[in-house]
Amino acid sequence: MENTEYTSMEQALQSAPQQEGSTRLGDSWLLGFDTETTGTKPGKDGIVSASLVLRDPTKGYAGDVVATWIVNPHRHISKGASRVNGFTDQQLATEGMEPELATKQMAGFIARAQNKRIPLLAYNAPFDVQMLDGDIAHWCAGSVKPLSEGDLLVVDPLVLDREISHRSGRRTLGMTSEYYGVIPHGNFHNATADTVAAVDLIKPMTTLFPQVARITMDSLMDWQRQAQAKWRDQFNQHLISQGRRPVTDNWL
Repeated sequence: MENTEYTSMEQALQSAPQQEGSTRLGDSWLLGFDTETTGTKPGKDGIVSASLVLRDPTKGYAGDVVATWIVNPHRHISKGASRVNGFTDQQLATEGMEPELATKQMAGFIARAQNKRIPLLAYNAPFDVQMLDGDIAHWCAGSVKPLSEGDLLVVDPLVLDREISHRSGRRTLGMTSEYYGVIPHGNFHNATADTVAAVDLIKPMTTLFPQVARITMDSLMDWQRQAQAKWRDQFNQHLISQGRRPVTDNWL
């Protein structure tokens, strides 16, 4: 990885404004985040690539500051994950940086953004947050604070979409991007392309739905928790009607 990426991200976060609790989502800076991993179990599986994208709402995509990582997880990547993200054990061992350093860098940038009330944005955010927390616990225990231990400020476009769009069918990032007219910059399942696409969803959501545009940094987490609880109750009714076990997990 080019060190200039990390220097640029550091400088951009330093010059970013301190946001207020009254800052609305449509006017907010955002720090997009996405990971590709060896599998789906935090702690057991690890991050193999990641991207952070800092978005200035006045500049849009053209002003994005991007930092990327390829990581040697020192763990076997599953065949399923390899098919999705294209990485192999040999490639990661050769090209990947050490996970302790990568994890500290990611967590450090996120912490700087959080200190300025710039929310972390991730599509299906619990997955990426839990995967990074798993790597923090595995590689940096005692020296880096897990994301979930603080008052984490997060934007999850999947939760927003479930509340405002009642369409049927799956809600992958690709399908949701198509629904809102977001044109991807690159191929999905590339960490940077996925991050940019997720960040790009906020503009059409806040433009088309006033209730989303009115969300402030102070109300952001409660709004999403309530929306997720409402969706989970409805989803569980469907599962129970099909004789299936209801889901019990909470959103962040």
